[in-house]
This record gives sequence, C-alpha cells and structure tokens, in this order.
Amino acid sequence: MTLRYFFAPCPRGLESVLVNELEQLGASFVSGRDGGVQFQGDWDICYRANLESRIASRILWRVAEEPYSTETDVYEAARALPWGEWFSPALTIRVKLAAIKCPLRSLDFATLKIKDAVCDKFRETAGRRPSVDTAQPDIRIHGFLNARTFSLYVDTSGDALFKRGLRKNAGEAPIRENLAAGILSLTGWQPGIPLLDPMCGSGTFLLEAAQIALDIAPGSGRAFAFEKLKQFKKAQWDRLKEAALSRQKPKTAQPIFGSDLYGDIVALARSNLAAAGFSEVVALKQANFLETSAPASSGFLVTNPPYGVRVGEQHELAEFYPKLGDVLKKKFSGWTAYIVTADPLLPKLLRLTPSRRIPLFNGALECRLLEYKMVAGGMRKAKKASDEVPPDHVVKSSHG
Repeated sequence: MTLRYFFAPCPRGLESVLVNELEQLGASFVSGRDGGVQFQGDWDICYRANLESRIASRILWRVAEEPYSTETDVYEAARALPWGEWFSPALTIRVKLAAIKCPLRSLDFATLKIKDAVCDKFRETAGRRPSVDTAQPDIRIHGFLNARTFSLYVDTSGDALFKRGLRKNAGEAPIRENLAAGILSLTGWQPGIPLLDPMCGSGTFLLEAAQIALDIAPGSGRAFAFEKLKQFKKAQWDRLKEAALSRQKPKTAQPIFGSDLYGDIVALARSNLAAAGFSEVVALKQANFLETSAPASSGFLVTNPPYGVRVGEQHELAEFYPKLGDVLKKKFSGWTAYIVTADPLLPKLLRLTPSRRIPLFNGALECRLLEYKMVAGGMRKAKKASDEVPPDHVVKSSHG
C-alpha cells in the first residue's frame, strides 16, 4: 500500500473535529494545522474522505514540497512533476496560490509561473498543453508558500465539499454546510437526541442533522475531480459508494425541529428539505421563538440568530437578545443551547454566562460558538478564552 500525503482545509475552528473524523475514516498520521488537517493514506482513503467527510472543504493531494527563494525555483519545482502521468492535456486547469510570510513580490506572477510550468511540461511530453478554465476547471492545482517552503497540491474534490447538491436556495447570509456539520460535531449532538433550530433560515443545520441521523454520506450525490485522474479506480470507487448507500437508514421522522418567524423563510427551508427528501424527517413550522416552548424535556438548541448589519437593526436586536435569553432560562431548562454569532454584543445582551466560547470562521467572517447549559441553579462560569488568537493573515491569488 502506497501512502500519499493529503491536506484537508476546513473552516477555522473545526480542525479538532476534522482530525477525529479523518481518523475514524481510517486516515494515518493525522495532524491538525491552522485552517486544516494533514494526513496520509492510499487512494481508498482519498475516495472515502471525499465521500464521507462532513467537515473538510476539500481533499488536496500533495505532489511536491520543496525549498524555494525565487519565482524560478517555484517554476522548476512545478515543471519537474510528471503531470502527464496524472491527467490528460485535454482537461482544463486552474491554478490557485496562497501564501503566509512569503518573500516574493507578486503572488500573481508566481501563480502564472506555476501555470506556465504545467503547460510547458505537457508541451514537452505530450505535444499539447491543457487549456485554462477559471470558472469550472477539470483539475484545480493549489500552491502554498510560506517563508521558505513551496507546496503544490492536486485537488481531488473539484467543487468544494460543502456543495452537497442538496440545498437549492441558500437564502441570506447562510452558514456553509461543512461549518454547520462541524458545529454539530463540536456540540456533541448525536442522532436520537432532540435538536431544535428556532431561527433556521434556509435550513442548513436541519439538513446536516438529517443526513447525520440517517447516516447519509454527504458526497453520495455528486461527482469528484479524482474521477478524472489517470489513477482513478472505478471499481474501487463503486464499491465504496455502494457500501455507503447500503448503510443509509429509512427516511423516517427524527426528533429534529426547525422554525422561523417569517413565512417566506420557512417556505425556503421547506423547499430545501423537500428537495433533499427530508420532508418527513424534520418537523418544520412558522413560529416566533419568543412565544414557543421546548419540543422535548431536554435536547440541543443550535442556531445562528440575526445580527445587525443595517442602520436601525442594532436597536431592534438590543431589544430582542435579552428576550431570547429570558426564553432560554424560562422554557429550556434541561437543554444545552449553542448560539453562533458574529455580533460581539450578543453575549452581553443575552444576560447569560456561556460555559464555552469557541472561535470559528464562516468564510472570512469571524464568529463565536457560545454554549449555554440551561440547568437549574444558575449558569456555570465561562472558561477563559485566552486561546482566542486570530490566525495569521493569509494572502491568496488565483490565475488562469
């Protein structure tokens, strides 16, 4: 068995749960990094990670890691690789480059040098070069530069893994699917435990919870870039997919509950659940959370409440948040509430003490996952959040 090196980027803050997930999938030498997880495995692990991971954004196959000091070093390292052994020049490519503390003056120029190196190698070995497609390339090539080392990856996923193919309408300011799945993992929620999202928006938490409860592999309804590589083993892939499909549970009602104040939003969530085949799995209704009661004596409440981005909204939310805290205290004793927010004022206005504050990123937006254990006799004191250090600034570039 030949072990290859892989890197799975993920939303920042989810590295620990992604480590656990990849270990359970059978990956070797799994190690968390800032913004992702590196691991080793054979092609079977690569296929399985793409099919089964709920938390990774992509699965990148590392094909080079070299010291560098100039753009010429980057070009030579990329040109030395056997690109023609991996994919055909008839396929389209896109090169994307990210860097931290990189001494090179222009990332755009370095990106162009990588693209030139790939095309020059194909001209040399195959007599033709791949075309560039920046929108929907067949093969995505990712480069990463730190102060001294150049790494190059072939993207085995294609479209980002959070694109499950389930949600038809995202609605306003959605949480990405893999962030929602990672949050559910951080909470410790398990299928069979009541779960409520009382401000469900387009229904992302509900969709992810339903997939987890029914043991549906998140990648079972989509295609992947590794299917276009020359190393692709179709029989092996078909066996993995069939095994995943055979594990799926019948689409019966689960203790997963969702609601929203606005009818058009509920209609959006309902259409997304219907498109995924989950209409009978999740209980959904239009309701004002401030006027509702808990659907069970205990459970997990997970939600991403509104936060003010327009003039006037801050005043409305300053009135809403204390009422939200009151409802949790009065009606949700025995529950554990998890609130995702990018609003730094929310924890103060809720007038509750969080037992955990977990830093997260929804894309570039910095958020917190706040945990509130709604138990009789008051709230536990918050843990220190001294480890809430913002990540290094990352500069990114992409090139055709």
